[in-house]
Amino acid sequence: MNIAPNSYPRTRKRLMAAAASVAIAGAIGFGAVATGTAPVLAEAVRVEAPQVPSFADVVERVSPAVVSVRVKAKIESTAADGSDLPDAFGNLPDDPQLRRFFREFRGFGDQDGRDGMQRFGRRDRQPRPVAQGSGFFISEDGYLVTNNHVVGEGSSFTVVMHDGKELDAKLVGTDPRTDLAVLKVEGDGKFTYVDFADDSKVRVGDWVVAVGNPFGLGGTVTAGIVSARGRDIGAGPYDDFIQIDASVNRGNSGGPTFNLNGQVVGINTAIFSPSGGSVGIAFDIPASTAKQVVQDLMKDGTVQRGWLGVEIQPVTSEIAESLGLKSDKGALVSSAQDDGPGKKAGITAGDVITQVDGKDVASPKELARLIGAYPPGKPVDVTLWRDGKSETVKVDLGTLPSSDKQASADQQPSAPPKADTLADLGLTVTRSEDGKGLVVTDVDPDSDAADRGIQPGDVITSVNSMEVNGTDDVAKAMADAVKSGRKAVLMQITRDDSNRFVALPVAKG
Repeated sequence: MNIAPNSYPRTRKRLMAAAASVAIAGAIGFGAVATGTAPVLAEAVRVEAPQVPSFADVVERVSPAVVSVRVKAKIESTAADGSDLPDAFGNLPDDPQLRRFFREFRGFGDQDGRDGMQRFGRRDRQPRPVAQGSGFFISEDGYLVTNNHVVGEGSSFTVVMHDGKELDAKLVGTDPRTDLAVLKVEGDGKFTYVDFADDSKVRVGDWVVAVGNPFGLGGTVTAGIVSARGRDIGAGPYDDFIQIDASVNRGNSGGPTFNLNGQVVGINTAIFSPSGGSVGIAFDIPASTAKQVVQDLMKDGTVQRGWLGVEIQPVTSEIAESLGLKSDKGALVSSAQDDGPGKKAGITAGDVITQVDGKDVASPKELARLIGAYPPGKPVDVTLWRDGKSETVKVDLGTLPSSDKQASADQQPSAPPKADTLADLGLTVTRSEDGKGLVVTDVDPDSDAADRGIQPGDVITSVNSMEVNGTDDVAKAMADAVKSGRKAVLMQITRDDSNRFVALPVAKG
């Protein structure tokens, strides 16, 4: 090819520009158009991080054992034909539209156009929903556990299975003291069931999964950790709740909380909630408590508990010091009931129960749980701290009565005796009418006695286990305490037919 000399420079420039264009295109990713190769793309973002354990395997296995519990009760109207119901509308204005709205909003309306109030009267004789909660199977033949407060007012019970199937159930038994109940599903069939865990191995911080029926939504799963152990929320004499932070709401009552092995560590029974919804503070009945109660309910329909027959109070550090105890653990006996097994065995007011069958008693609540766990008639060794030393008595436990305390007092008028003073204690006292003890008639508001709750009308019956019949007895007991190097005396106070102990300092001698 011949190129004229005068045209060469221009041709060379055009070739160089074309080459530069191809190079730039390839650099910015357009070279694929020319070469036919796949586009080069940046990789998607991916972070390599530790994966949180999944609860899916646990949930898949245990969910068929968890059910919803629907409770109905028969509520009779005052007049079976509903004739008493028009009064419900008596205060409404005579406005047909307003009355129609009221009937429909309250559920009084009848779909077939008949009078809504008559319809309500007939419907009131049928079982009506009163509660809805959760439960779980504990046996293949259909026994299941829930809360007493879920079923307590019911007359008929329906269990809704994980797959939506509905089955009738009957009430086997309830235990209000621990808020537990057992139902039995009617009919034949084998049910998926779960076991109770050894909750003594549950630690604060362990993962747990709660399964239940919040707000009637059906099977719902939430997860969290164990927040605390041994919670006392004032629900009853056997409070020993496990606190969890898994979301628990209304309708979860009676539902199980599982560990990661699919075992029940607790039963949802209460929440702390200023708003009415979950704030991450829920309380479970421990598996160890539930297991024993459930076994008794399945066997007898009731729970029979051992009974010691004593009234008890906590041991404060001041009380412990006044009695010469090294720690403030134990349960101080404020009185022993006349017909109780404790008194028959020699237990008296002022004794401190420190052990039962070799198990330490840390508090009155723990003593109640230990004694309640034994069957009636069981002989137990009760270790006492008495008169500065430890001794053991054998007690044949009785049966816990339905009413723990029955007392009465006959009052006879008499002339008021002469008052006296216990200046060091800030008390004005007088001898009691029966000659036993000193009645407090006045309390110095700036005294230690006032700070500890002693009131006019209280009766001082003993000081440091010594009977008190006059102020000289109190003075002697205080002097003996000072000689023994103690800083306080222990007064037994009677108020409204009940006893308690109060430790008062003896700094003034």
